[in-house]
Amino acid sequence: MSTDSDAISLTIEPPARWRDRVRTWSGTAAYARATDILIALAAASLPWSTTALAVFMLLWLVAVIPTIDWEQFVLDLAQPAFALPVALVALAIIGLTWSETSWAERLQGLKPLSKLLLLPFLLGYFQRSQRGLFVFSAFLASCTLVMMLSWIVLALPQLKLAHTASAGVPVKNYLDQSQEFALCAFALALPALTALRARQWRIAAGIIALILLFVVNMFYVVSARTVLVTMPVLLVLFASLHLSRRATRLLFAAVALASLLVWTTSPYLRHRIADIGVEYRAHDTSGIASTAQRLTYWRKSVKFIAEAPMLGHGTGAIRQMFTRDAAGKTGLEAEVINNPHNQTLNVGVQWGLIGILLMYAMWISHISLFAGRDLVSWIGLVIVVQNVTSSLLNSHLADFHEGWMYVIGVGVAGGMTLRARRPEKLLKGSGTATSRVQAAGFSASSQK
Repeated sequence: MSTDSDAISLTIEPPARWRDRVRTWSGTAAYARATDILIALAAASLPWSTTALAVFMLLWLVAVIPTIDWEQFVLDLAQPAFALPVALVALAIIGLTWSETSWAERLQGLKPLSKLLLLPFLLGYFQRSQRGLFVFSAFLASCTLVMMLSWIVLALPQLKLAHTASAGVPVKNYLDQSQEFALCAFALALPALTALRARQWRIAAGIIALILLFVVNMFYVVSARTVLVTMPVLLVLFASLHLSRRATRLLFAAVALASLLVWTTSPYLRHRIADIGVEYRAHDTSGIASTAQRLTYWRKSVKFIAEAPMLGHGTGAIRQMFTRDAAGKTGLEAEVINNPHNQTLNVGVQWGLIGILLMYAMWISHISLFAGRDLVSWIGLVIVVQNVTSSLLNSHLADFHEGWMYVIGVGVAGGMTLRARRPEKLLKGSGTATSRVQAAGFSASSQK
């Protein structure tokens, strides 16, 4: 004869057994490997498909949740690199309350920053995972394939995999492609230098050839002018961190000669630079007013920020503000947009100086993660500096493609950097089963 307590135990035991199975399964090396493959596939799909990226990131998050040591996760959130992205999104959520636009536009304004919520999960996970460089390698291989296809579709446009407006762009658009190629070229600069110093001539030649293929593609096939701003900044950064004064002078002399050669042999590049003056003088929306448009957007955005300097006009308010200002006007003054093409102004219009301070504090906290001189620190630093610099001319933290480059790149590199700083925490095994499995792997690899 069964008792009430027996009945209760029957209803409780199956979920308990299920949870035990999940804990056991998620603690295996095979599970950790599968989780790493998912994030690597997400990175590899970024140059190709927004849908595939979203699917792989969702699957990765579902896979990683059972492995999280929530007590440690809460402690990690006290660190600025973890907390500030969450704080910026929290401000955007709170900003829904004082926005005067429709709820559809409010939610649309929240969406671009929501990806930042994954940064704490990525930073925490890659303090345990040993396959961060595998993720970067997947992205590099994917971008290399895009670059090869770029040369092919330049000659044979009918082979494009998607309808794109620009020649030499097999998928997506030339803005995203340029950001990918610039990131890959500068991330490879340190491995090339390391191989040269070690006199590994074949490896160095191969890496330098790949760098040149990316750079030449941007100068002769297609590129965003934003890249022409970010590349000198990254070049100076690389020289200041990794080269002697003599080597820096030699590098800059070589770059000056190469720039002269490119300028005289690339009609495409000369045309792109000459267009700036033409666009500046344009005062309509004919499609050739990119420079004049940006200046108009920036001037109006500064005015909007001055109207509500501390907390802005609320989440999703950019289009509403431009709509109000456009009433009764013509030409560029009448244009209505939801993106002022400057990340600082994008944030300032919606969340005021508080939002701007939070965003810059987040960027600074992430730059501070990468103070080392190793490869991972260099990759992370390139990703942050590229995003900060390009966000002067675009809203690249909020944009889908560049924003995900930032989230995945900083999450992976930042987690690896944090793990290198404090490996002893992993060796204690005070976390999930996955933590213990991966900590053992870290210990074994460090002894090789």
